[in-house]
Amino acid sequence: MVEREIKLRPQIAAYLNFCRVEKGLAFNTLEAYRRDLDTFGAHCAAKSWDLGRVRSEELRQYLESRYNAGLSSRSVARQLVAIHNFFLFLLQEGIVRSDPTTEVSTPRQWKRLPKFMNVEEVERLLKAPDPKHPLGIRDQAMIELLYATGLRVSELVHLRCADLNSEVGVLQTAGKGGKDRLVPVGRSALRALERYQPARSRLLRGRASEYLFVTSRAKPLTRQCFWQRLRLYGRRAGIQRHLTPHLLRHSFATHLLERGADLRSVQLMLGHADISTTQIYTHVLRERLRQVFDQHHPRA
Repeated sequence: MVEREIKLRPQIAAYLNFCRVEKGLAFNTLEAYRRDLDTFGAHCAAKSWDLGRVRSEELRQYLESRYNAGLSSRSVARQLVAIHNFFLFLLQEGIVRSDPTTEVSTPRQWKRLPKFMNVEEVERLLKAPDPKHPLGIRDQAMIELLYATGLRVSELVHLRCADLNSEVGVLQTAGKGGKDRLVPVGRSALRALERYQPARSRLLRGRASEYLFVTSRAKPLTRQCFWQRLRLYGRRAGIQRHLTPHLLRHSFATHLLERGADLRSVQLMLGHADISTTQIYTHVLRERLRQVFDQHHPRA
């Protein structure tokens, strides 16, 4: 069994290398694919399944085992996508003769509306970092920029100084799949970044770094570190919810649409490949309008 699993690893590695080089997928996406395919490979080994003979029935058994392991429909659907793309690669390489995923239906998923903060909560969050400490000034600039641009946290921490054009008020970022896009930056965020420059110099202490947001060790800030500090500021601001960088991204999009921005512009700023992904925010607005009506209309 172990021998079969080891034999599958080179094929998974070849596929991931193809995704990295040919498709330009992001590191986090590649790692998710790796985990899903390793789990599938281990299952094939345990069942003594030969990859070239896996049929739709075996694949349904595997997905059922994922449900039994406690995975959600969303997680099972993601694993099915990874396996489907893997088999497409194997077909192109002539390693298998058929794709068993074509006869397997994608698990139905409930669309969860994205949560967001109101403007008053965002204002409280922005005041939470200590403006007298270099780290507090840095963190305030990061939160301002995240809310002003709707960047993903991975895009935020990987920003380089050269990516920001303060005079024009735009920044360039590489999103999912390495696709570059230009995002406008508001005046408030630009002022926060201007205040951050002396603090950045204090953190670097004469050392050089191409990254915009750095630690006291002159290293770029990690996603995990920023996530932890954001939660700290959320508690300090008295925000009673699970605070994440993506919550600010959702707030950015929702507040733009509330104030009349068109969906296509928000799509471009968020870096969504498909506008259907952005349309989920219109459901948020409809839900909120319904709540306002129910709360304030005398005949609701």
